[in-house]
Amino acid sequence: MSKASGYAAKDATSPLAPFSFDRREPGPDDVQIEIAYCGVCHSDLHQARNDWKNSLYPMVPGHEIVGKVTKVGSNVKKFKVGDVAAVGCMVDSCGGCPNCKDDLEQFCAEGMTPTYNSHERDGKTLAQGGYSDQIVVKESFVLKVPGKLDLAAAAPLLCAGITTYSPLRHWKVGKGSKVGIVGLGGLGHMGVKFAVAFGAEVTVFTTSPNKKDDALRLGAHHVVVSKNAAEMEAVQGQFDFILDTVSAPHDLNAFLTLLKRDGTLTLVGVPDKDHPSPAAFNLIFGRKSLAGSLIGGIAETQEMLDFCGKHNITSDIEMIKIQDIETAFTRMGKSDVKYRFVIDMKSLPKAA
Repeated sequence: MSKASGYAAKDATSPLAPFSFDRREPGPDDVQIEIAYCGVCHSDLHQARNDWKNSLYPMVPGHEIVGKVTKVGSNVKKFKVGDVAAVGCMVDSCGGCPNCKDDLEQFCAEGMTPTYNSHERDGKTLAQGGYSDQIVVKESFVLKVPGKLDLAAAAPLLCAGITTYSPLRHWKVGKGSKVGIVGLGGLGHMGVKFAVAFGAEVTVFTTSPNKKDDALRLGAHHVVVSKNAAEMEAVQGQFDFILDTVSAPHDLNAFLTLLKRDGTLTLVGVPDKDHPSPAAFNLIFGRKSLAGSLIGGIAETQEMLDFCGKHNITSDIEMIKIQDIETAFTRMGKSDVKYRFVIDMKSLPKAA
């Protein structure tokens, strides 16, 4: 075992604080990564505060990880010491079920192993995340980062990126598609960038009129203030696909009515309480679909990173020190970030 340094929540009410813990030494199939940057996801806040009632403590959050390889196991073929590498939302799965064999490890029949707030496959060791100086992960769950991307701004691609890329790809968004993005936050701004890069006509739906200029800067073609009844009425029945990124409970009926026949509204934001149930009428008339999407498998996540490298797509970020994580959590809870906090792990004190 090697000693690692991080920041952890010891329970649902305590602020994150310095924490020393053990990481395993790399085995034959493992890659050890010195973490340079870790994105701050809204789910980190939910998990640290036990909003979803499934938190395991002590908890080192973080699943948007970018760094450099420091050790590799004897069987590792894809990485060598000094390579830039990344880790996203999961670090293992059973590998043998139909979903894993279809490169959909996120839907592993036995349950994938999240990067943190989980037990490793031994069922005993508590997995700890990227608010730390290093991590050891099986090679098959480590990703390559295209060389020309800014590494700090690439970190949120490991969650915010794949969370929005995957449903846009799955529902075949492309040239000629009319797409809506609900919410312009950490997820929403990535949804805009990807949908535009895929060639879609993109409309952002926001409750904040002051976000219009930024939505257009990010590439959106139109902006609708969802609290404005006239603006919503003007776009009824126009959309092939709507991606809802909002992580607070809200009325889904307002967006179902905006879909064309056979259109789909897909949820990727996870609220701490369920949305009100949509009216059956709004689904049945028009043969519309209400769906959800998690992340992507490892192969699709690598595809997304390669796409970002080709099109120079990264997240809009605000860099912070690890000592400012509680302030970042507070601001993130108020949607006061454009659009993703990223921790510079050089600010982390080393274990004694």
